[in-house]
Amino acid sequence: MSSTAPSSSSSPPRRAGAKATHEALRHATDVCRECPIGEHATQSVIGEGSMRARLMLVGEQPGDQEDLQGHPFVGPAGRLLQRALDELGWQRERLYLTNAVKHFKFELRGKRRMHKTPGQREAEACLHWLESEVRLVRPRAFVALGATAARSLLGRPLSVMQLRGQWLDSRFGLPMLVTLHPSALLRGDPQRRESAWDAWLRDLSAASGWVEEGA
Repeated sequence: MSSTAPSSSSSPPRRAGAKATHEALRHATDVCRECPIGEHATQSVIGEGSMRARLMLVGEQPGDQEDLQGHPFVGPAGRLLQRALDELGWQRERLYLTNAVKHFKFELRGKRRMHKTPGQREAEACLHWLESEVRLVRPRAFVALGATAARSLLGRPLSVMQLRGQWLDSRFGLPMLVTLHPSALLRGDPQRRESAWDAWLRDLSAASGWVEEGA
């Protein structure tokens, strides 16, 4: 699918009171117990950024630091994402960054809280919160960071490694660029880290047109 961004005239009108609605959404996700994850997390972490963003970046779930601070993409993977945004010339404040799952799922190893991938039923339980964010922000395109995000946006499982860098039609009727979650680069072979970084930047750069047209 083409990644060419349409003219700004194609954007639908924005809702009034977006800030108040966003705060209501934050509170609603915080008390959500539709799956077991929320019971053990510190707090929910919903998306942040421009309420007029044309491009929405969707990751998997909050990590340890996100859970403690209450903001998305502020841990090690988030710092790597920020480095990518800087190199691409994308302004974070013109994007909307969120996760498919709004609470941190983990398992304890001693005193450390180790990331645990959300199950399909847990992601499905959280889907209506992501749908609420999409209705609120009304983006024109998505970047799916990793398999959990891609599955939530697409409505079915897929192989990120086979489809990375490609545009697909999301369940919301909007184009979706598939690529790796930044945590995958952190876990990768250190000897291949530079080439993996370059390939990831190439993937992300396919969405630059949507950022350049952003409000």
